[in-house]
Amino acid sequence: MGTIAAEIVETGEKRDARGRRMTPLERRRELVRAYQASGLTQAEFARREGLRYSTFAHWVLKAAKTGLAKGAIQFAELRLPATANETPFLKVRLPDGTVLRGPQAAGLIELVRALRA
Repeated sequence: MGTIAAEIVETGEKRDARGRRMTPLERRRELVRAYQASGLTQAEFARREGLRYSTFAHWVLKAAKTGLAKGAIQFAELRLPATANETPFLKVRLPDGTVLRGPQAAGLIELVRALRA
């Protein structure tokens, strides 16, 4: 039998005990944001980036649930015209599609913070 020559290439990627790549949280966030801006399907994006589809789909789902993809929710103060007959209601749409309605901005802010905790 002949001799087999092998070369070890160290890329610096962290791997778990089973040899799987460990992608840092910030890199996962970057990839999810890039996917959202790309206009590609998850499968196409994962293939382009050399990721397993199931792993990438899990990252996208988790980002949608936790709001990681779009960053922190930002609030702006609004002044609504008061009408004599009705109380104005504010509407807040969360990244996961949940819609909150209420007459007081402070109450809605507290509710959003409680839901994010």
